[in-house]
Amino acid sequence: MAKNERRTENVVREELRRFGYYDPASDIQVEEQKTNIALLRRGFRVASKSGRGGAGSPEFIISSPSTPDFVILVECKASTKDHSSGVDEATIASGDAIIEAPGAKVRRIQRYAVDGILHYSALVAKDINVIAIAVSGETLASSRVSVFLHSKGAVSPKALVTDKGASISGFLPWDEFIRHASFDETVQRLRFEELMSFSRELHDFMRDHAKLTESEKPLLVSGTLLALRNSAFAKSFDEYKPDELQKEWIRVITTEIEKAKIPQAKKDNLSQPYSSISVHPELGKPTKAYPKGVLNELITQLNEKVWPFLGIYNDYDVVGQFYGEFLKYTGGDKKALGIVLTPRHVTELFSLLAHVGKDDVVLDICAGTGGFLISAMHQMMRATNTQDERDLIKAQGLVGCEQQPNMFALAASNMILRGDGKANLYQGSCFDAAIADALKKHDANVGMLNPPFSQSDEDLHELYFTKHMLDCLRPDGVGIAVVPMSCAIAPHAARYEILKYHTLEAVMSLPDELFYPVGTVVCIMVFRAHRPHEQQNTKTWFGYWKNDGFVKTKKRGRVDLAGQWSAIRDHWVDTFRNREVHVGESVMKRVTAADEWCAEAYMETDYSNLGPETYKNTVKQYLIFQLMNDILPLPEADEEELA
Repeated sequence: MAKNERRTENVVREELRRFGYYDPASDIQVEEQKTNIALLRRGFRVASKSGRGGAGSPEFIISSPSTPDFVILVECKASTKDHSSGVDEATIASGDAIIEAPGAKVRRIQRYAVDGILHYSALVAKDINVIAIAVSGETLASSRVSVFLHSKGAVSPKALVTDKGASISGFLPWDEFIRHASFDETVQRLRFEELMSFSRELHDFMRDHAKLTESEKPLLVSGTLLALRNSAFAKSFDEYKPDELQKEWIRVITTEIEKAKIPQAKKDNLSQPYSSISVHPELGKPTKAYPKGVLNELITQLNEKVWPFLGIYNDYDVVGQFYGEFLKYTGGDKKALGIVLTPRHVTELFSLLAHVGKDDVVLDICAGTGGFLISAMHQMMRATNTQDERDLIKAQGLVGCEQQPNMFALAASNMILRGDGKANLYQGSCFDAAIADALKKHDANVGMLNPPFSQSDEDLHELYFTKHMLDCLRPDGVGIAVVPMSCAIAPHAARYEILKYHTLEAVMSLPDELFYPVGTVVCIMVFRAHRPHEQQNTKTWFGYWKNDGFVKTKKRGRVDLAGQWSAIRDHWVDTFRNREVHVGESVMKRVTAADEWCAEAYMETDYSNLGPETYKNTVKQYLIFQLMNDILPLPEADEEELA
């Protein structure tokens, strides 16, 4: 038995060698029978398959410092007859959930590859994400391979599938395994929550030690991530003296920007915000707590906790999420400039509503940190099959414009970090004639927009941004905007101008606290570009999307605690695409520019859930909403009362 099983182990070694696991240039570590990773050793200390509480471990334990939250475990058996016991594999890890004769579980774990590897993964998955691989057979041609994912903290494992949902039945390169596992929604949610937790720690660190302004903090983050993109800097930054590190930091950032295939004027505009931070006196000053300087400590933390995350999750606007987190701690520029960064799950929703595909061209005329473009790129990439298709998306598929220099730097750095899209980013006002002409030449067929909110200049009303986005799209293009609810229910001249040239296809009322801590209540508007509304003679679909499954927490903001979002999202997208009408959820109505554009005005009430308290709360919420959005004027005091 031992001899034959060694042949199976040789099959695994050959596969690992074929996919580069033993490459000297790689940081992948392949251990056999034992491990130096402390948290795994703790789990394996009681992992004996005999059930007596002794130590045990799988044949192969594979890890990488660049992806510290993942490990691959491999269990081998000589005969394919011993591949799996046939017991429901999703329940194996839970043990007592299976009713068996005494000793049956132990015999399964000892005999079968699948049962054994899931036994090991269950013991360590409370601390780390596990890709569990069961292999049986003495030759590659005759072997069977099963691949599972046991995400950190999950009760049970599941079959690992590709990012497109296909089954995996063999070995892949390390990066491919991690990429596919990273599409798992449980893994994504955990990683995102950990990233946001770190962003709060980083905010406190920069506040207490770096003495940076709120606008400088996200630039320091994005600039450092740009610098870490340079592998030589990532390996050597710790060797520099504090004052030398600042100079090297900006030199490497400038080098990375110069590599980008964009006009020199854009490179200069992009470099300037980072140059001002590079001479900040607190960054290069050694302290008792940080003898190598604050900048060194910040680079170290970002290198360990953010860079691996960014390398895998290209759909995450990491810089934008940090920026949004930093904004929570100040009432400064977010209020004056109308900055309301779009939550990630909403940028994802936009791409699904627009049904973005690999051949589309997506435009955002108020790009901010690039969140919409990044989510769209992610959706487009998932539909590709060749590198040429991916290169075309990077070169032509994403178009953006941002007026504020610091925000432009964040957006451009975001795209550089992903190796795409920066050539089609424009700095300046989207209403500038030259920029508007340049945007139109890209012939975009999908527009996404979160315009600046609450601008005092009437010419910069949210609906004028919406109209401009639609004007920049090709005929029949889809334009989607998230705007204050007042745009849907308060009279405005821009409504008439929009419907004169474009069709209002749908409006969805969103959760009241979607942009918490900013109190603006918003909705999504979906338009068909260059098709006059009246000429279409069609009804508009209205959705009541008030519950996204997220709940407000004291320190973490709005989070998907119960993991409900994916099911809610799929239901919303499905009902929108099919224009389904459900009592209490959606309605179809023919409207004009003079009408209200919201589901609440036309939707039938679901009386099965209506009681006195519901009625009173709804009236209160409606009045509060009206007052907060300056729709319902405060009653004037009677002169006799004033007297």
